Amino acid sequence: MEQEIISQAAGVSVVDFSMWGLFMRADLVVKTVMIVLLLASFWSWAIIFDKFLRFRRVIAQADRFEEVFWSGNSLEELYERVAPRASHPMALLFVAAMREWMRANGRPSTGVGLSGGLRERIDKIMSVTLSREMAGLERYLDFLATVGSTAPFIGLFGTVWGIMNSFQAIAQSHNTSLAVVAPGIAEALFATALGLFAAIPAVIAYNRFNNQVGRYGDRLEGFSEEFSAVLSRRIEEEMD
Repeated sequence: MEQEIISQAAGVSVVDFSMWGLFMRADLVVKTVMIVLLLASFWSWAIIFDKFLRFRRVIAQADRFEEVFWSGNSLEELYERVAPRASHPMALLFVAAMREWMRANGRPSTGVGLSGGLRERIDKIMSVTLSREMAGLERYLDFLATVGSTAPFIGLFGTVWGIMNSFQAIAQSHNTSLAVVAPGIAEALFATALGLFAAIPAVIAYNRFNNQVGRYGDRLEGFSEEFSAVLSRRIEEEMD
């Protein structure tokens, strides 16, 4: 406060260089750029937290399910227990295949022979279920990729526009002092900073989640192949 009074007494105007001050002093175009980048950053962080919790949950659920699946219990008993509350990709994959198997077989204990066409249908159902669940896990990752690749350029646009305003201020005032140039340059650099603030977390999160999707997809494909082999043995036993 004392510095402000001294500056005013000396005839020097005090410029607010806080983030709020830079935003309020910017023109409509730069303000729009800043708002867009802030919204993109907010939505990116919402996706990041959601994906982090989702992947941690489905991996833990897959660990528990595989432990039960390979414990030696009957497939029919496991199906009856899992089917009403299947909520993660691996359980849904198991339920979809078992539902088709039991539908074709009538009752698992009847000993009805199973044809090669049924094997193909089960494999197809598991493939479709796997694709659908993987699409759900990949949802919104394209938004993170888009923010990561475009946010710096949007911020750069705001920077260029702010520098143009600074040059116009110099031309109008015929004054090249730092007091005239600094506010516009600060606004321009603030737009760039917001672009990087939105892009860097989005790029890091996209790379991490994309790798997790790939690893989890390989895990589901491995389970699908193993489960298909188990059902194939059951089919051969039924046909004997």
